[in-house]
Amino acid sequence: MTEFADRYINPFTDYGFKKLFGEEPNKDLLLDFLNELLKEEQGQIVSLTYLKNEHLGTTELDRKAIFDLYCENEKGEKFIVELQKTKQKFFKDRTLYYSTFPIREQAKHAEWMYELKAVYTIAILDFVFDEDKNDPDKFRYDVKLSDIETKKVFYDKLTFIYLELPKFNKTIDQLETRFDKWLYVIRNMNRLDRVPDKLRERIFEKLFETAEIAKFTPDQARSYEDSLKYYRDLKASFDTKFEEGFEDGFEEGIQKGIEKGIEKGIEKGIEKVAIILIKKGLSTIEISELTGLTINQIEELKDNL
Repeated sequence: MTEFADRYINPFTDYGFKKLFGEEPNKDLLLDFLNELLKEEQGQIVSLTYLKNEHLGTTELDRKAIFDLYCENEKGEKFIVELQKTKQKFFKDRTLYYSTFPIREQAKHAEWMYELKAVYTIAILDFVFDEDKNDPDKFRYDVKLSDIETKKVFYDKLTFIYLELPKFNKTIDQLETRFDKWLYVIRNMNRLDRVPDKLRERIFEKLFETAEIAKFTPDQARSYEDSLKYYRDLKASFDTKFEEGFEDGFEEGIQKGIEKGIEKGIEKGIEKVAIILIKKGLSTIEISELTGLTINQIEELKDNL
């Protein structure tokens, strides 16, 4: 089995996140996290059912919409849980778009009278939105449709929650609530070499036991290694410069490349950016969201490389 430097998996890897929260035997971990996140809003969620996380829509773009986690509680309310490892230019647009799928699904019932079950989209972020950088103490954003003047909630069945974890800097001794503990674990698990005494609770002991890499099968270890490599490569790409004059980092480099393309021919410039992103290993969906090219255009570029 591959030797890993860390004792516990990194929850911000795709494999690590789904191992902890997306498997049936560990459903109680997700249930506890959601109950702590939403207890003022929801009361107590009694049960969760995992739903298919890929959407079998009518268009190619619909079929490419894949949620990290998608589940339903005993009242039929839907929960989309997304993990975002790196800054993405239109991430808020993406979460809004994703929320439309569980809404549309409810319209498929024969006797639908336009009454909707609530939809929650929860984004756990390993970055901070640019517009939030001047507010270092606020890491949780709860968003609903509200009246601008009165600030009253106009519609309470559509909720977006964004957690900017880089802002959560509490030490183990500063943790006050169970929700604090969850955020601390998600942000710091792979840096720990044992279960801290303050987290000696049944749910967290199970979490750490599930996350212990030494207990993985060889196939699980390989899958985690691949996921960890992708995570590290993606993070590293934000700290390096792009070729041919991309001097302002990853996302700024993309924008500079697009602006350069406007000067010398928009299509050529954007395609050049897309080719660099392909070589960097980004997925077709991510490249499409960053450049505005269609899935077919990106696949054609891949074929021509």
